[in-house]
Parts: sequence; structure tokens; C-alpha cells
Amino acid sequence: MTEQRLAELYVEMLNTHNPDLVDEFVAEDYVNHNDFVADGREANRRFWTVFFAGLPDVRVTMEDLVVSGDRVVGRFVYRGTHDGELMGIPATGRPVEMRSIDIWRVRDGMFAEHWDELNLMQLFQRIGALPALGGQA
Repeated sequence: MTEQRLAELYVEMLNTHNPDLVDEFVAEDYVNHNDFVADGREANRRFWTVFFAGLPDVRVTMEDLVVSGDRVVGRFVYRGTHDGELMGIPATGRPVEMRSIDIWRVRDGMFAEHWDELNLMQLFQRIGALPALGGQA
């Protein structure tokens, strides 16, 4: 499977809200350098199940994709409504937008390792868990 196709499957999983698609692109021994998600395919599946419950209408757009050697780098925008508990924060009904830059290492045609940068401060501000900068809502 091509590295580009792996990233496309990631987007498909997000836009169809089907965490079982991780079977097609995440290695069983996946290493995740992210404090919110434990290592392994099953932990990844559990994370996305909870994520979809918190943002049941989430849609993602892939803005950039770069493939170099065994690395895949994508820039993504997630948009949805905070209609369920998310990271321990009760539903607010507020619209959210989150951006990420994800880097994956590919091994044997699957994502084997992952790093990301997320704009969580902005996400938490939008759902009211943190005050907006400058006192703006």
C-alpha cells in the first residue's frame, strides 16, 4: 500500500466515523508519541471511538501531504460540534475547529509510529474549558 493511501485511509476513517478502519492502516504494535493515546492498534481504535462520541459530526480535511522515505507528514483541519464528552469535558454544543500536523513512520505498508502537534489550547478555548486570550469569547 502506498504511503499516500495510508493517509487517505486516515481521512476516510475520520470522515466515516469508523474506528475499525484502523485495521487497514495502523500496525498492531503502533507506537504513539501522544499523551492522549496509548500505544497499539486497539488503543488507537478506543481513542477514535471516544473522539467520535465527543464530536459526532466531525469532518476532516487534509490540507497538505508530504512523503519522504518512510515518513508521511500531513496537515489536517478537523471541524465539528462538541456534542458529547471530549477529553473529560462535558458537551457544550459549541462548534470547534482543531488543526494538527501528524508525522508517521511507515513499516511494512502500515503506520508504525506517530508524532503530532495539535492546537489544543484553541480547541479548549472554543469549548470554554480555557478562557480566550485577551478576554474574548
